[in-house]
Amino acid sequence: MKRIVLFLVTNLAVMLLLSVVLNVLGLNRFISANGLNLNVLLGFSLVVGFGGSIFSLLISKYVAKWSTGAKVIDGSEGSTEFWLVSTVHKLADSAGIGHPEVAMYEGEPNAFATGAFKNDALVAVSTGLLESMSRQEVEAVLAHEVAHIANGDMVTLTLIQGVVNTFVVFLARVVGYFVDKAIFKSERGTGMGFYVTVFVCEILFGVLASLIVAWFSRQREFRADAGSAQLLGSPNPMVNALARLGNLEPGTLPKSMAASGINDKPGFMALFSSHPPIQERIAALQARSAGAQ
Repeated sequence: MKRIVLFLVTNLAVMLLLSVVLNVLGLNRFISANGLNLNVLLGFSLVVGFGGSIFSLLISKYVAKWSTGAKVIDGSEGSTEFWLVSTVHKLADSAGIGHPEVAMYEGEPNAFATGAFKNDALVAVSTGLLESMSRQEVEAVLAHEVAHIANGDMVTLTLIQGVVNTFVVFLARVVGYFVDKAIFKSERGTGMGFYVTVFVCEILFGVLASLIVAWFSRQREFRADAGSAQLLGSPNPMVNALARLGNLEPGTLPKSMAASGINDKPGFMALFSSHPPIQERIAALQARSAGAQ
């Protein structure tokens, strides 16, 4: 949960910063004497929308380490660390990706993977997860995270986030323009009605956009579970790991990292949750196993 929350917060902050910078530089001139220039507005929206998500992706590893206090290990620290690094590297070789950095952090049971590139990623595991699971179950969780990397999930999430950001920025300003002219009767340029409407619409449209991002996040969890089963040659380790997680209190991750954790607390509403219910994930794995027989 933590990785996705930080990703989203960073994305929002960069969007706001880009918007201010473009305004100061005069590159936001999508409103002229002739009305709203949709082509210019679309260009403005693309820069602001994708700028935030791409920047968030590029710094995701650094933000993840800082936010969780994760410490990168090389295997020389002890037997547990050696096993973790060796296992992640073995799984990465099987998945055909470069060896990710491996890190540990203090906290309740959880794990996550992040990074902008398949061959330069990070896999982090909490001490709570290591203490509460068998090595076979931990290996299944590690395989799940490696599958996230191999599937390019963070890049895909970035593209989806960029698209929804663009629509949010674009539509909020279109609505703001017409509300300002039709209701507040601003004759020149834009009045206060435009800025108030844009602010409100960005919040409302942003909530709707988050439904799309959350839906994609849930789908990729199913794919990562299946990826774990494929890397280990059996769905049973991941089924056991999920069953164990279902009886544990998941560690909280920052919002920008939520979708990359192995598990998450239930969201305010199911539609906003970054992870499917544990039982649905187990059922999907069991159905996959039955179909393969």
